[in-house]
Order: sequence, then structure tokens, then C-alpha cells
Amino acid sequence: MSASSPAPVRFVDLAAQQERIRDRVDAAIARVLDHGQYIMGPEVSEFEAQLSAHCGAAHSVACSSGTDALAMVLMAKNVRPGQAIFCPAFTFVATAEVVAWLGAHIWFVDVDAATFNMDPASLETAIAEAKAAGHEPVGVIPVDLFGIPADYDAISKIAAREGLWVLGDGAQAYGARYHNRRVGTLAMATATSFFPAKPLGAYGDGGAIFTDDAELAETLRSILFHGKGTSQYDNVRIGMTGRIDTMQAAVLIEKLAIFDDEIEARNRIAARYSTLLSGHVETPHVPDGLQSVWAQYTVKLPAVADRAAIQSQMKDKGVPSAVYYAKPLHLQDAYSHHGIAGGTLPVTDMLSGCVLSLPMHPYLDEETQDRVVEALVGAL
Repeated sequence: MSASSPAPVRFVDLAAQQERIRDRVDAAIARVLDHGQYIMGPEVSEFEAQLSAHCGAAHSVACSSGTDALAMVLMAKNVRPGQAIFCPAFTFVATAEVVAWLGAHIWFVDVDAATFNMDPASLETAIAEAKAAGHEPVGVIPVDLFGIPADYDAISKIAAREGLWVLGDGAQAYGARYHNRRVGTLAMATATSFFPAKPLGAYGDGGAIFTDDAELAETLRSILFHGKGTSQYDNVRIGMTGRIDTMQAAVLIEKLAIFDDEIEARNRIAARYSTLLSGHVETPHVPDGLQSVWAQYTVKLPAVADRAAIQSQMKDKGVPSAVYYAKPLHLQDAYSHHGIAGGTLPVTDMLSGCVLSLPMHPYLDEETQDRVVEALVGAL
């Protein structure tokens, strides 16, 4: 770019959000510094209570990351070798990674071409094939990809028939709605992430687990603190260091206070993207009755498009883009020995070749959004 070119567009603008709440965040951090309870300080339980009030889950257990949130639920369910757990291949690796930690078989499931979320028909195929392979099906981990909840009605119906539990991976979708219910109340348990770039993000790693099961919540609180019983020196089960830092909880309390306003802004920006890009690319589809939090705004490029060239041309104009996910999990070397529903995942393979994510955050003004659209359309 020339010296007179406008500044590059930010893919996620955390600075704008920080400017809005800097005084409140500074005060929250100062309170933690003053009381000095850096581990399990009062802000942690306060944050958990606010999360439950926000999403409607009876129990919210804040923890160290979205990945650890998933892992702790699997540990609480005593997942072990010989068992089979089903998850989509079109997602971030953490979803499958935690299953592999515990030695269980991963069965990769295809996704719906419109929503990018788990395809119930492919799940049925995977369950049948897992049984035929001598594996014991125990659980399903649907992912609420890019901010849109998965098809929990269909998935839960299959799971109930097969005697499987459902663990929602809501790492990208906390705050989203599914027929007037929030993510966090749609499954036996739901894990989410507060990684800084997430719609509700900390200033470091963090996560949470939501459940209505009081016994499960109690077990999770033990697991996240080294499997403690009456104290951390009374170990009643195998655990981990899964606590969230008090400082992160303090920051997240201030961010949660403005989160619903930010969700509204994200939806307004996404709707404008879809209007401006209609006819140029295939824009995201949100099923009736659902509301996304737009962790990503992801389009599908035309089949003949050269995605790398398009990204390069956009970058030359100061407009970033990203590809989630260019290499799906069933093609990753580390997971090549796990199961694949039907032996092939055609929709996942198709999406990995054509998706493109555009800048998305609550502070994306119309002038900047126009730059993004013009750069993409021009490159096309």
C-alpha cells in the first residue's frame, strides 16, 4: 500500500472494545490487585453466577480454557479406550483432541452444507459403523460453528434413542439462541471458550462449562482443582489444573455487561454483509428460530474462484481474511487412524476448499465494512 492508503482493516478489533470499557476494566483489575486473591478469588463465583443468570443454566463452572472445559466433562463421564465419541470434522482441533487424550475412538461426522454444523444423517451412519467396528458409542459433541447453534433437536433425538450423552461445543457460540433458549442449556453439558478473539473473550485463556446437573457440576469443580475432595490435599479422583484466574473473571464480568449490546451489533453487521454480498458469494444461512453471535462471518466462494489469489488481492487493499478450516480434522495426520462416517465426508471436503471468513466484530463501522465488501467483490 502507498503512504496515503488507509490503515489496514482489523479482523477483530479488540482495541475498540477496550476503549469503550477501559475505565471499568482498570477498576476491576485494581480490585483484584487490592485483595490479592489471584486464584479462586470472589470474582470467579460472581462471574459464574452472572453466566448462569445470562444463559439460564443452573450451574456455570468457569475454568482455564475451552479445551479444558471439554476435557473435564469427558473426565467426569469416565471416557476410556474402547468407547466411541462422535464429532464433526469441520471444526477446530480441540473438539477431537480431548477425546484422543482419553484414548477413546473419534468418529468424524460430516456437516450440513448450509449451516456448517453436524449433519444428523451422517451421525446415524457413524454410530452404525462404530458399532460394527466393535466400539462402544457413548457420546456426541456437536459444534456450534461460527456462532450458529447445531441442530440439537435432531441430534438429541438420535442420542436419546442410542443411549448417548450430548456435550455441546459452544466455544464459538456463547450468547447464541436456539428457539428462545441460550447456548448453555441445549445439552447435558456445554463447553465454551473465552479466548480473546471469541465473541465474549478474556484478556488471556479462559472457559466455562454449563449444566443443569448438580452432581456433574460438583464433579467438575473437583476435577478442575486436582480432583480435590475436602481440600486440594484430599484427592478423590484424577483431576487437573483447570481453574480460571481471578483476573480473567474480573475482566469478563465487565465484558459480559455489554455483551448483549455487542451481539445485537454483530447481527446488524452480518445482515448488512449479506445484503451487500448477495449475488456475489453464498452468504451464511441461519435457520429460522436461531440467532447467531457471529464468531465468524463466513461465505462460500464460487467453485471457480481462486481463493488464495482473492485473499492476496484483498490483503493488498489492506483487508484481511481467514480460512476456517482449510484442512479438516479427518485429513490431519494426527487423526488419520480414527473413524470417518461412510468413509468420506464430501460436504466437509467441499467447504474446506471454498469458505472464506471476513472481518467481524461489534465495532465494524459501515465505511470499513464497505471497504471489505469492495475488496472481495473486486477480487472476485
